[in-house]
Amino acid sequence: MRLLCVSDIHGYADALDAVLEEATDRTWDQLVVCGDICFPGPEPLRVWRTLVSNNALCVQGLTDRALAEVKPELLKGAGAADQARVKRFLQMQTELGELILARLARLPAVATLPLESGQTMTIVHGAPGDPTESITVDMTDEEISAVLGDSPGDIVVCGGSHMSFERQVGDVRVVSVGSVGEAPDSRYAHACLIVSTPEGVTVEPFYAPIGAESA
Repeated sequence: MRLLCVSDIHGYADALDAVLEEATDRTWDQLVVCGDICFPGPEPLRVWRTLVSNNALCVQGLTDRALAEVKPELLKGAGAADQARVKRFLQMQTELGELILARLARLPAVATLPLESGQTMTIVHGAPGDPTESITVDMTDEEISAVLGDSPGDIVVCGGSHMSFERQVGDVRVVSVGSVGEAPDSRYAHACLIVSTPEGVTVEPFYAPIGAESA
């Protein structure tokens, strides 16, 4: 099984297209998305349609949950500095429509996949023990262990931090796949190919150039 794993697309359809184009020669069987799918980028609907057309396995990120659950009237008291973001949030709820918002609401916070090696992969936006808490590259092993929860599985595939990195914490392999739409270097989108065989699992992070860089 070859799993193309991404996270934090944030509505940037061109960046998602760049990842899929870059991954074409690598070949993959299943697209996995670790949340934060639509907000605040310019093309959330195109992102959603691309994921649906590729039968993506998605878990819910913080912005996905907010889009699905936060009511417009709750945002009226936002300060002046937040008005542009609030306006975009409300626009996006309208653009996506009730059906897609309902589907975002139903996305699981955590998903698990059995692998050919006999191991279990846990897919989450943040951490298995707390999906709202991102695992970051500067955390100690003790801090990561505290948010992994009681049954994190053998491999945790996550997003949230927008940074691509890998850590071994005790018996758990943590793979943070970075960000498609809001990576630290906006010229590139992050992605990761995880290849599972009966012999084990290999992790191949890669970067897809966006826009003019991909020409």
